[in-house]
Amino acid sequence: MSDDDVTAFLESSRKLQLATINPDGTPHLVTMFYGLDAGRIAFWTYGKAQKARNLARDPRVSCLIEAGDDYNELRGILLYGKAERIDDRDHVMAIGMTVARRMTPGVPDEMLRPYVGQTGLKRVAYVVERTKVVSWDHRRLT
Repeated sequence: MSDDDVTAFLESSRKLQLATINPDGTPHLVTMFYGLDAGRIAFWTYGKAQKARNLARDPRVSCLIEAGDDYNELRGILLYGKAERIDDRDHVMAIGMTVARRMTPGVPDEMLRPYVGQTGLKRVAYVVERTKVVSWDHRRLT
């Protein structure tokens, strides 16, 4: 995919597979809703979650975003990077809003703010600084 295609795919998708590294070196893989923060993948999680503990020790991540059911429809992005923890509460809440909007398309912000405000008290946020992007689009094979 071109850079523009990657950007469009990131903007139109809602969920990713996030891989962090467990203390024993094995991958910890979870599905996450995500948002974008200045074009970077952004997500939040509870501060005591395994992924947060893993990222405190080793910030390296892999993010897989994919779509398609049949082989000739498969497309995706595998993004490698480092997750930077966001500690500023206003920024954490802003990331929470971007994630909540993707979780619940069409729901007005005024309905999302109470949820984000409540759950955000125990959450931390991250943005992913890309180090490498691999992409594919099988629709172009035919």
